[in-house]
Amino acid sequence: MPASPSTARAINDRLALRLLQEEGPLTAGQLKQLTGLSRPTVADLVERLTEAGLVAVVGESGEQRRGPNARLYGIVADRARLAALDVRTEGVAVLVADLLGGVLAEASVPIGGDMGTGPAVEQAVALVERTAKEAGAAPLHTVGIGAPGLIDPATGELRDSSGLPEWHRRLVTALHDRLPARVIVENETNLAALAEQREGAARDRDTFVLLWLGLGTGAAVVLDGALRRGASGGTGEIGFLPVPGTRTLPSATDCDGGFHSLAGSAAITRLAGEHGLFTADTGAEPQAAVLVRRSVEAVARGGATAGAAAAPPTSEAGPEQAGRFLDALADRLAIGAASLAAILDPGCVVLGGEVGQAGGAVLAGLVEARLARMSPLVTEVRAGVLGGGAVLRGALLTARDGAQDELFAPPER
Repeated sequence: MPASPSTARAINDRLALRLLQEEGPLTAGQLKQLTGLSRPTVADLVERLTEAGLVAVVGESGEQRRGPNARLYGIVADRARLAALDVRTEGVAVLVADLLGGVLAEASVPIGGDMGTGPAVEQAVALVERTAKEAGAAPLHTVGIGAPGLIDPATGELRDSSGLPEWHRRLVTALHDRLPARVIVENETNLAALAEQREGAARDRDTFVLLWLGLGTGAAVVLDGALRRGASGGTGEIGFLPVPGTRTLPSATDCDGGFHSLAGSAAITRLAGEHGLFTADTGAEPQAAVLVRRSVEAVARGGATAGAAAAPPTSEAGPEQAGRFLDALADRLAIGAASLAAILDPGCVVLGGEVGQAGGAVLAGLVEARLARMSPLVTEVRAGVLGGGAVLRGALLTARDGAQDELFAPPER
């Protein structure tokens, strides 16, 4: 059945807006070429989008002749303000951006474990409000939030998860109540996978698994271009995966004894200590990420090769110790990666988070070599390129998609 005129117009408008988003400002002639639409149709849609306040003339092309086709049209970025939040156990980071994702303001605040739920929520909400004010007077249209824990697939709400602070759930409710904005909540690891797929290490993959390696562990599963959340929103809770090498089994309320006990930041830090590697200088970076990054650098400086035969221990932490540490860490990470590969056969595992980024191609290569020995399934291992910032970037992409879906929709919907 052919589309009605109004439906055809809506389809054409959305196509043009997506092209302007992806390609930047375009002339009417370029829109005609890219969309395959007729010149009168393009002229009509440009007029509609301009009257709707979504598109404006932002300059002129380099063509010699002047006229309508020489004008450059672009999306009106100020049409909506967006906010993105990365909610961690120890604090909150927020950024405010325009409709195209251009960052206007950003800030963060630590929240100590001894702070009460009410003050913690108030401090986080105040941070959002203050950052939005710094970005300009326009109200927020959509807020994307990345948080640890389970997101109820039926309601989109952050579920009560053991081990996570109560202020996380209360913060989402407070933002709903106090902001004149749409609020979208998503699991932090899922958002990191979205960011790595759109802008990072997985841009050429429509099927892959992101193994999150930060303060904690997690996984995000993308199959055939779609993020998979599971029946209860728990796909990728790999921290609870029972694995060899731990002293106990995980429980429904505690992931100690699961993969988290091998690959969480505290476990990696202890493993480094067993190999004579220590650090007190971490700044905002997780200690495990600093140790991994410095080990990679030490191996590179010393000309040692991780994976080589172990050398006798030395009195100082040197390239040999760093190489042995990376080997031991790769052994652990390969257990989780092999489990994911055996069930999902994704063809690609991205080592995300601060630790994955710090390990870079060296750590990724070590894990890939172990997978090749452990499994007949060919699985490429890549280092994430966005690190801990992937969550905030994914939250912004989610907020932008949500706002554009609403603003770019036909008026009759």
